Amino acid sequence: MNNHLYFNTFSGKRVHLGVTGSIAAFKSLELLRMFKKCGLEVSVTLTSGAQEFIRGLSFEALGAYKVWEKMFPVGDDVFGHLEPGQAADAMLIAPASASTLANITYGLANEILSCQALAFDGPMLVAPAMNPRMWNAAATVENCDVLRRRGVKFIGPDCGDVACGDHGSGRLAPLEAIFCETLRTVAPDDLSGKKVLITLGPTREKWDAVRFWSNPSSGLMGASIAMAAWLRGADVTVVSGPVDWWFPADIKVVKVDSADQMFEAATSRWPDMDIGCLSAAVADFKPVPHGEHKFKKEGADNLTVSFSPNRDILKTLGSMKKESQQLIGFAAETQNIEQSAQKKLHAKNLDLIVANPVNKPGAGFKSVTNSVYVYDKNGRSEEWPDLPKTEIAWRIWDLLQQV
Repeated sequence: MNNHLYFNTFSGKRVHLGVTGSIAAFKSLELLRMFKKCGLEVSVTLTSGAQEFIRGLSFEALGAYKVWEKMFPVGDDVFGHLEPGQAADAMLIAPASASTLANITYGLANEILSCQALAFDGPMLVAPAMNPRMWNAAATVENCDVLRRRGVKFIGPDCGDVACGDHGSGRLAPLEAIFCETLRTVAPDDLSGKKVLITLGPTREKWDAVRFWSNPSSGLMGASIAMAAWLRGADVTVVSGPVDWWFPADIKVVKVDSADQMFEAATSRWPDMDIGCLSAAVADFKPVPHGEHKFKKEGADNLTVSFSPNRDILKTLGSMKKESQQLIGFAAETQNIEQSAQKKLHAKNLDLIVANPVNKPGAGFKSVTNSVYVYDKNGRSEEWPDLPKTEIAWRIWDLLQQV
């Protein structure tokens, strides 16, 4: 489930992808697909080693332009060794071999990729992939230390089994991590320095040993909001109900199950936050527990289940909100959306509220798209119909900065 990673807000941005000689070279094709899905323009350079595993035609077929394989190609492109530095917003080398890292460290320009790296003065990212003994060799360690001091961003490597059968650090990092770190490099940095708290997913309210009261929330909206904030530079903490979403390692994830657990996790962290966005579909009520054992149906022809109210997390955070903090709420409605949302906006001391009709096809729970009405405390209102949840997430952060 990676729908929360694809934002269509990167049109006009360009990434130059370098591919070196590694068995992991084929994975760079999937990276290209991921970048193109976000509207990024991608150019590619393959070293001679990379071409032993994969050829440039594969990248061209997937939409890369241009693709370089030689320092001195036939034709009029005699300045290909300089072009990425003039056109790209970021340069990513994935996979990055030990020899390419050494070339970059010492400023060698004896092949086209290291020459392009030498001429590139923008953000550079590398995702190493090699045998663990090569990665841990003193020369590689020193080279990487030098590159880090120069500002090169390292993604991985991971620890695990490698192609030759050895085990240790040297595996190419997960593509999601490489992809997201690259997106973050070219995204706007307008939430840098902000601490953001996000709740997402459903809650489960236990009744007996095997049954619970819940709802079908997938958490996609909240996961998209969390990723959009992180991409724009925020320090993000997620309080997640019982759903599973992949996040970059520096997004802090607190897993909870019940509304009471979410209440404690959110309220204890809120005083240290700058912004809160509570998108979780928290159960308003919980069944009075039957007990620790499974309820048996024998002799229970007429079953009555009693409920008690859960504590209101959004209202509590609104009552605790300092003047310097901003708070966003969500309202899942089936009728009277505008009136219900505006009432909630003022009653719970919110800066922004996002309301959506959960009974409309293509909106609400388990849908990758949504239709929402947005209201802020200053009286502004907007309607965003039939958009990917990632697009809505991005717009929420745009709009909050105008409140």
